[in-house]
Amino acid sequence: VAMAAVLIAVYLPIGFLSGLTGALFTEFAFSLVGAVTISAVLALTLSPMMCSRMLKPHDPEGKGWQAHLVILLDRAFDALHRRYEALLHRTLNYVPVTGVFALIVLSSIYFLYAGAKSELAPQEDQGVLIASSSAAPNSTLAQRQLYTRQIYAKFAAHPETDHVFQLDVPGITIAGMVLKPWNERAKTADQLQPIVQKEMNQIAGLKTVLFQPPPLPGARGLPVSFVIQTTEPFERLDEVSQKFLQEAQKSGRFIFIDSDLKFDQPQSTVVIDRELAAQLGLSMRDVGGALSAMVGGGYVNYFSLYDRSYKVIPQVQQADRLNATQLRDYYLRSASGGMIPLSTIAHIETKAVPQTLNHFQPQNSAPISGVQLPGASQCFALAVLHVLAARPMLDAYSVDYAGQTRPFVQESSALVVTFFFALIIIYLTLAALFESFRDPVIILVSVPMSICGALIFISLGVGGASLNIYTEVGLVTLIGLISKHGILIVEFANNLRREGHDKRHAIEMAAGIRLRPILMTTAAMVLGVMPLITASGAGAVSRFNMGLVIASGVAIGTLFTLFVVPAMYMLLAGKHVAQADAKPAPEHAV
Repeated sequence: VAMAAVLIAVYLPIGFLSGLTGALFTEFAFSLVGAVTISAVLALTLSPMMCSRMLKPHDPEGKGWQAHLVILLDRAFDALHRRYEALLHRTLNYVPVTGVFALIVLSSIYFLYAGAKSELAPQEDQGVLIASSSAAPNSTLAQRQLYTRQIYAKFAAHPETDHVFQLDVPGITIAGMVLKPWNERAKTADQLQPIVQKEMNQIAGLKTVLFQPPPLPGARGLPVSFVIQTTEPFERLDEVSQKFLQEAQKSGRFIFIDSDLKFDQPQSTVVIDRELAAQLGLSMRDVGGALSAMVGGGYVNYFSLYDRSYKVIPQVQQADRLNATQLRDYYLRSASGGMIPLSTIAHIETKAVPQTLNHFQPQNSAPISGVQLPGASQCFALAVLHVLAARPMLDAYSVDYAGQTRPFVQESSALVVTFFFALIIIYLTLAALFESFRDPVIILVSVPMSICGALIFISLGVGGASLNIYTEVGLVTLIGLISKHGILIVEFANNLRREGHDKRHAIEMAAGIRLRPILMTTAAMVLGVMPLITASGAGAVSRFNMGLVIASGVAIGTLFTLFVVPAMYMLLAGKHVAQADAKPAPEHAV
């Protein structure tokens, strides 16, 4: 009952999470709550009945490979059992040493957590690389197509390419490199990205960034999106954001980083001398109508040719409208009927203006987007930007997050709160079941041990593991899984003390008797997640991260639990009323 209550208490907070984590794991949490509940009912009802009907004693004189295997396993476990009891007895002679060891493990969690690579979700190989390119602000469509053909040629030259798609829109060019199926190519998308990015940098007329689609739905844009916002004018914001951008580029943590706020878009204005135009008999309507007819491109009528209808679009030829200065050579009809060039009554002024003016909640903002170096994480990239944001140049400015970075920051904090909330619920549940405030502390001391075991592999980056939405849910799951070991030991030790055994004899006897079920449940958990660790195909990276956390945390946490929980029991366990006279503890061989 206690173990079922603990597992339910762990998964329920996950089920009530909102945001991206809730959308991903609500079904996961409630499915496990239902499975644990039904399993507990079956364990209390069906399992005893099946044991009475199906279990048979092993015959030590039995023949056959099954009987020999049972004997071999029993002898091996009996030897392990004796060694464990002897080692436990010796360690309980030095309980303070075990306590110091537990404190060291507990304190190491902070350093392992802080030093681990952190991201929203591990990047999955989705079989596509996307290139976003921007040309010079005054470039024409024909100029951009000249460069995009080079992108196509570089994409198609790779043997891993299945096909290429491209889309040209005003101001930006999108291209996609769709890869062949995994079993038909030797390189992954992660391996190809830096190689292709280097090739894109060789195209002189475009600034190109190569990235992969986000691994989770909802997030858009580049992996790193940092927003500088203020109430000051955009001109001042542009100066500050460009200095910030230069410092970020010098850090060497990004293969690409750029700002959306740019005062580089040329804007030409036709300034008309109204008095001179009036002297020539021209009104502003006349000038505007003539220019609109020559460069506007609006149709005025249809005409029929060979039973087909075509639009009539009056417009000067493309060669005469390539740049703004050619407008001065356009002729207007004056009131006297003569033709005069536009340069007679007007001149052209050109200045640089921003391409876009962004607002974020709802201040003037300068979004800065980038792609971190291969192998680096969002956390390390954001750490660089946070250090730069702490400098005096941004004292009057605030920072925020957008794109893929925003859910990363929000979901990380939400799961940390869920972790501690689950610990509180489990503590209160165990306190009610054991009718003690000390016993839950003894049981939960195994939780930091398992967390430390999992974080060791994450901080080492085994298999590319990182702190992400999957591993953090796995860490929360470890609370319930590893608490079962402490429950098995503490509950049995308390029963022995009620029978009259002293504290040390009770905990040594309980740990020895519960060793086999603890090892069996540990083996079942580790072997149960092995398919996640060895998985391949779509979503394999995410499954590997969760499986690695659970397997390593349970395995290492169990090893620590077998020695730390008995030591904590000696230090913290309260008094339990004996139902008989206290029995003297038997002598133990050291």
